[in-house]
Amino acid sequence: MSDLRKQSSALQEKAGISPPEITNKTAINQIKKNRQQQPTSEELIAAILDGNRTALSRAITLAESTNPAHFEKAGAIIQGCLPHANKSIRIGITGVPGVGKSTFIEVFGKHLTQLGKKVAVLAVDPSSSLSHGSILGDKTRMEELVKDENAFIRPSASGETLGGVARKTRETIILCEAAGFDTILIETVGVGQSETAVHSMVDFFLLLKISGAGDELQGIKRGIMEMADAIVINKADGDNIKKSNLAKVEFNRALHLFPKRESSWEPKVTTCSAVTKTGISEIWELISSYFDLTKQSGYFEQKRKDQNHFWMLETINDQLKTNFYNNPEVILALEENKKAVQNNEISSFAAAQSLLQLYFKK
Repeated sequence: MSDLRKQSSALQEKAGISPPEITNKTAINQIKKNRQQQPTSEELIAAILDGNRTALSRAITLAESTNPAHFEKAGAIIQGCLPHANKSIRIGITGVPGVGKSTFIEVFGKHLTQLGKKVAVLAVDPSSSLSHGSILGDKTRMEELVKDENAFIRPSASGETLGGVARKTRETIILCEAAGFDTILIETVGVGQSETAVHSMVDFFLLLKISGAGDELQGIKRGIMEMADAIVINKADGDNIKKSNLAKVEFNRALHLFPKRESSWEPKVTTCSAVTKTGISEIWELISSYFDLTKQSGYFEQKRKDQNHFWMLETINDQLKTNFYNNPEVILALEENKKAVQNNEISSFAAAQSLLQLYFKK
């Protein structure tokens, strides 16, 4: 009986197909050759202008690279794309961790693509101060938007950049605009005085808040509040609707304490729920009214010009810092001065002055 059961059982292991012992060497060599081939700057520019997302991603990787060998090629690509840029609107979105930035951006982005917009999301993830790694999980959070043919999501690590803005976000904006994206959404790491970095590269700055997270006045800080063009209280759903409306009143009162803006725009406070998708269309109407006002007055163009000047100076500072720390003589002298400073043999200021003199005398 036991022999019969063994023969009739469906749980029988069958022999699989053995892998070939010899791999096609021609195929291996072709794969290696394809990996070694890199498109030229001209080829990438042409592909970006044609809306090729693979080319766009490659160009962004080059722009973000800290490898000196990539600087010249990245610069040529950005310069080639520049005449085709500056035709979008740039919106910065910030808020404390847990406020629902990614969820809000996905719902907001889907609303914009349904209106016929082409949306690029530049999501900046925090880098670990210990391992220097970053999760880059925004594509996972934005499951629906990432599948939208009119949306492009690019997560980047913040690195050591103050304010949670990737060092090359400015260049990435130009590349995305050249690829045909007319609405750029920049998500930052969190809230703080250092958020001036993202404020200096966008046209509209949106601050996300939540109610019921402690004293509402705790969120009213001059630095971030003065920069915000709109405050949106997210998660205004269910039992939280009443608290959200109370928070709206508090923030409206606070905004009246600030001086009038050069743009003549009065910051607005509104509520929404990214989960129930309520209040999203009203936010876009609010942002659209801001652009109508600032473009008619000429403030929009003037702000763009001022930002270009600001980022020229920032790039100079950044390049000087990179060149300084990559200078072979400075690297050797830096280690010697480090030990001297630690042993109190020389002051920090004197050591810094000595290193700078060594660098600039070249």
